[in-house]
Amino acid sequence: MSIPPDGRLGALPRGLYAITDSQLLADDRTLLAACEQALAAGVVLLQYRDKSADAERRWRQATALAALCERFGVTLIVNDDLALAERLQQRWGERVGLHLGQQDTPLALARQRLGDTAIIGATCHASLTLAAQAAGAGASYLAFGRFFASRTKPEAPPAPLSVLGEAARFGLPRVAIGGIEAATIGAARDAGAELLAVVNAIFASPDIAAAVRALDARLAPICEFRNC
Repeated sequence: MSIPPDGRLGALPRGLYAITDSQLLADDRTLLAACEQALAAGVVLLQYRDKSADAERRWRQATALAALCERFGVTLIVNDDLALAERLQQRWGERVGLHLGQQDTPLALARQRLGDTAIIGATCHASLTLAAQAAGAGASYLAFGRFFASRTKPEAPPAPLSVLGEAARFGLPRVAIGGIEAATIGAARDAGAELLAVVNAIFASPDIAAAVRALDARLAPICEFRNC
């Protein structure tokens, strides 16, 4: 796979992208323990997603997760909260990124405020038009889905796996999201996803580390997922 002139395709790791769920990980201790297990087992990106209005809790949890991610050399991606990402970035710099949906802060503004090197992802659903707009605004990766039945967002409109191959034209890493689990992760990888976003298949598992290792094993022996 070719790398674009600015090198953005080569800037991100390949593999499992874990996304937290405040319903599954309700308190600080559960959240941190679960994320530590996931990171130790091989997750390459971690997104903190909490849609509550409790700003104090989100700051407390995100700060703890940023410190945890620093231990493992992994970037923490903040979901839909530019101000929180900016505050965290003051201490952890490039170790903090941002993910934006279509109704969130304009990506170009986020890029301006977080700087050229921050990881900023964009939700594109099944739309190459949205992907083109995100790429033009400075996205670091393009997220597509849902591809399979999703317990996290069952109402999300479906997307065909073919969009992952079609999105190769943008020269950015592609994230597959929505129903990614042991039975589906291989199909999403084979369709072109460099990053596989997972919620329930990791954080609803009674053994999070084992779940991560099992999913990761289904990506092997594709060397590019391990940056080798």
